[in-house]
Amino acid sequence: MMKKSMCCCSLAALRTHKPLPFPVCISLSVVAAASPRRCLSKSLSSPSSSLNAVLSIAADDYRPPSSFHFGPSLRRGHLPEPPPLSLNHSSEDSDGGVIEKAKFCRVFDVAALRVPVEECAALESHLRGHLLNWPRVRNIARVPGDDLDLEIRRLLREGEGDGGARLDSLAARVDGRADVETAALSPVLYREKLAKEFNCSGFLKFRNLAKLSRPKKKKKKLNSKDGGDLASKNLEKNDSYVVKVIGEEKDEVDLSGLLGEDFKGRRWRGPTRLLLLDEKYAKKGVSGLPEAIKVPMIPLSSSFELVQCQLALFYDYWSMSELLEALLPEGLIVPTGFETIGHIAHLNLRDEHLPFRKLIAQIVLDKNRPKIQTVVNKMDAIQNEYRTMQLEVLVGNHSLVTTVVENGFRFQVDLGKVYWNSKLATERQRLICSFTRSDVVCDVFSGVGPIAISAARKVKCVFANDLNPNAVEYLERNIVLNKLERKVEFSITTDFFWSRLLVCHSRVLDFLVFNMEGRRFISAMFTTQLRYSITQVVMNLPNDATEFLDAFRGVFRNTPRSARTLPKIHVYGFSKAQNPEYDFQERINVALCAEVVDVEMHRVRLVAPGKWMLCASFILPEDIAFGK
Repeated sequence: MMKKSMCCCSLAALRTHKPLPFPVCISLSVVAAASPRRCLSKSLSSPSSSLNAVLSIAADDYRPPSSFHFGPSLRRGHLPEPPPLSLNHSSEDSDGGVIEKAKFCRVFDVAALRVPVEECAALESHLRGHLLNWPRVRNIARVPGDDLDLEIRRLLREGEGDGGARLDSLAARVDGRADVETAALSPVLYREKLAKEFNCSGFLKFRNLAKLSRPKKKKKKLNSKDGGDLASKNLEKNDSYVVKVIGEEKDEVDLSGLLGEDFKGRRWRGPTRLLLLDEKYAKKGVSGLPEAIKVPMIPLSSSFELVQCQLALFYDYWSMSELLEALLPEGLIVPTGFETIGHIAHLNLRDEHLPFRKLIAQIVLDKNRPKIQTVVNKMDAIQNEYRTMQLEVLVGNHSLVTTVVENGFRFQVDLGKVYWNSKLATERQRLICSFTRSDVVCDVFSGVGPIAISAARKVKCVFANDLNPNAVEYLERNIVLNKLERKVEFSITTDFFWSRLLVCHSRVLDFLVFNMEGRRFISAMFTTQLRYSITQVVMNLPNDATEFLDAFRGVFRNTPRSARTLPKIHVYGFSKAQNPEYDFQERINVALCAEVVDVEMHRVRLVAPGKWMLCASFILPEDIAFGK
């Protein structure tokens, strides 16, 4: 039974999760209509597009599970009493969805070895199999009072050792007595000391040499609002977990007046660190430790100590899938993936996830800051001729304009006006790698130019076209953004195509931009006498690209066969058939009204269960190009 539960935890994205051992109540004041089976512990009101979700976990009814599981979990540990003041805040979106972060704090009892700092690294490698080894938690921990204060370290000149002799030296200075190590020598003795330490490099230890040769270090100014001194600041830089040693306040000497407030009620042993042991050694004495731990500690029998600690894991520690598994109702599949487009996270939620879309979006935003600043959800399938998506901004800023970096190029896109798919980056790179420097590329459905702009750095000439005027506008922006403006002379529109094309023919251009319908663009490119013959044609419109293949029939019918080079066509499409390659080739044959041979089929990606996106590459048949 234990083995089965551990395997299920690793496949959280493929199964429905188990309920928490304590009741989770998510009150929905305004939600979309949902079936009672999906919401077992929720109360639903009238349906609406907004969600106000407030998480409340009843700590009084919490009972830890009896079986042991490796690693931290929200179903294990115990809640802190009282909750930390630093966690009494919530994540709230603009529509009222609230996540109480203090409810996700879990405290675990662990044992630790307090060892000198110089022996810590070696012991960690020896005891690796017996340490805590939890994800995102370091096996070496620091607690307040385990190191020297900065001012004390400056006075003692060194930070290592037990500090016994140096504390005696410090006490001698405080009492006004002369220190043996630092007593000023007479000029005669000092001259003899310098003569003994003189070599070809000069004086090795000159009194003011360090001050003269080294620049002064800038002292960091920390306000009291920022967390106090630098030592405390370093201890608090990890906000996901905190280690606290318990039971250390008894029979201790107050050294706060000498070493600082962090040493109040503690005895100082010199710089030390904590080696967090495995959870099974918690609340055990030294006699309960295995020999594999005791043997390496024999040389340090006088300087090591076994202490009991409490490890508190906060909201920032838990991963996105763990939080969603705890918040979503029982029986609901946990959404784990999303597409990243610049600073925007693009979700594609199922219908059963829509009542909780605000809650899901807030966790996605919290766990991916600062890279992600906006979370959107796709509301409907792409049905318009411009291939733009209907998006709903769930949390974050409402700007859909972002900059995407792909294969060394930058592209500015507006997801509300143009189409972009980051999942095709590998396919675009594969296609561009197949081009040569002598190629002339014709991109029929270029969009904002991910293929056309990337190819412009490699091939001889590029003709880019798109029906969406907004896409053409962003294509021109991206050309300037990637410093290709010298290769672009102008933008050709449908009204001035022929007159502009005559001007283009008289000059050598590397990049031309068009805003035309696909069939007319293909006909114009191949029926017009251009300076370069087109060798590569890209038709990246998977839903409708095969319907435009009939425009290639008879494109060279008025041209001698020896004067034209047959282009290679790369057409994309979807297929739900059991044999997608055969189905896609049959559709190409039907569109061209001829049998196409030597077709190179490439499976791009699995868009949905049973639905493949494919790329078919073939040389345009001669009987089709020169036919009627």
